[in-house]
Amino acid sequence: MGIHRLNHAVLYVSNLERSVAFYRDVLGFRPVPMTPDGFRGAAFLQAADSTNDHDLGLFEIGATAGRSQAGRATVGLYHLAWELDTLDELAATAERLAAAGALVGASDHGTTKSLYGQDPDGLEFEIVWIVPADLLDEGALAARKRIGRLDLDRERLRYGGQTRGGVGISIPA
Repeated sequence: MGIHRLNHAVLYVSNLERSVAFYRDVLGFRPVPMTPDGFRGAAFLQAADSTNDHDLGLFEIGATAGRSQAGRATVGLYHLAWELDTLDELAATAERLAAAGALVGASDHGTTKSLYGQDPDGLEFEIVWIVPADLLDEGALAARKRIGRLDLDRERLRYGGQTRGGVGISIPA
């Protein structure tokens, strides 16, 4: 089975309007008009630069739904990771997440530079920049075995804020 990428994720949410606003206003997703006629409580969204038909399906299950307990009290998905092209985009996303009170962490995994956020229902996601293959060195590869503090300013100086990430790894060279 030759998987090329994640096509979309489907999330159950407690308040559809609130979730659509979060993914639209904070992360830049746009609604895609594909909800079946007569169907209520669903929305489909596409990331700004995506070539997917849609990247998120959101299905409302109501205000009485509890927050996700996956990994704390139940099995389940911990998070999805979305890849950005540049460290400047990662820094701008960090600012938007922080302003929305949705930034819950930032980590340097050596070959990846990651932000962690939570949507209004507490569902976690990761936003990542991947070091291009031609810039990987022994230090970055060795650092995959630890979780370090992410210093975005230092990483932008090291790799360049506009350097396209993932080239040669997730984006063909």
